[in-house]
Amino acid sequence: MASGNGKRIRAAAAAGAAAALVLAGCAADSDAGGGEAAEGLTPVKLQLQWFSQAQFAGYYAALDQGFFEDEGLDVEIVEGGADIVPQDVLASGDVDYAISWVPKVLGSIEQGANITNVAQIFERSATLQVAMADSGIDGPEDLAGKKVGSWGYGNEWELFAGLQDAGVDAGDIELIQQAFDMNGFLSGDIDAAQAMTYNEYAQVLETVNPETGELFQPEDLTVIDWNEEGSAMLQDAIWADASRLADDADYQETTTAFIKAAVKGWIYAKDNPEEAATIVTESGSTLGQSHQLWMTNETNKLIFPPPTASASSTGRPGTAPWRSPWARRTKQAQPSSPPNRRRPPTPTSTWRRRWQSWKRRAWTPRARTTHRLT
Repeated sequence: MASGNGKRIRAAAAAGAAAALVLAGCAADSDAGGGEAAEGLTPVKLQLQWFSQAQFAGYYAALDQGFFEDEGLDVEIVEGGADIVPQDVLASGDVDYAISWVPKVLGSIEQGANITNVAQIFERSATLQVAMADSGIDGPEDLAGKKVGSWGYGNEWELFAGLQDAGVDAGDIELIQQAFDMNGFLSGDIDAAQAMTYNEYAQVLETVNPETGELFQPEDLTVIDWNEEGSAMLQDAIWADASRLADDADYQETTTAFIKAAVKGWIYAKDNPEEAATIVTESGSTLGQSHQLWMTNETNKLIFPPPTASASSTGRPGTAPWRSPWARRTKQAQPSSPPNRRRPPTPTSTWRRRWQSWKRRAWTPRARTTHRLT
């Protein structure tokens, strides 16, 4: 495993900051973070949203570097998958915490899941729609008349909100359920494919362009960044059982300790991206070391946004300075591109009915294959 040199990096700052992340007044009913483990540590299960990859580097780093153990926790990280809904696993009591996107969980809360966001880890959305540079697609308004890919399963809200903002009607696009890869896009079956900055976008850049015989370059592509379009939504957060938080002092303490250790892990991943990528690779991920390093760096940008002077992974420069709340927590000024100040739409019941109607009219199913990629 990677070296433990950074184990105590900024521990004091992270500890004080992470305590502020626990939402006051969150509510609760059952047993705390479980009984004591044989070693005197409190056993904790964390459910990931997807398979092992550097999207979750901070949690793997916290485990590898002993940050969880320092807080008295014996943490087991449970991988996700295409058929696993993390918030449902949490709500059923099978795990203590879960990582999931905010709009996905809001739908579950509407259905009665008594869970709450105790730490919003990602500050920016990583979701893009990627098209070829010669496709004539420069913004969401250009998606009319195009084959538009989405994974569905709650990943579509930003796309739908962006289309609505651009005045694109349901019948104006051919909505295709995209597999968890970029094969449909690269073969020409999809004009604008859904991609994450930290994963599928890199998959395209790792592919040879048949027209040039060289790897695809950013200038060969055009991207729609929902942060810039104003329909970006909050993504990875740590979710806890609200009923347990109400009365169970042990679970409350465990939650605070868990967040403190996780924050230390993310700071470690920021300061030691190569080591963090190695930790994730050695955890059993099927993605290669170089791809994990790309993913670590891009994920860090979602938590600790890059300076405005540098371009993003998609080649787009930053704009006005913006001081990240994470910069305040770690006492490091880190200006970055600001998210659009318009409040992103929330998938309320009205929204949900509207988009269910959209999907019935516009969704074109395609064969779905499961890959350990997204």
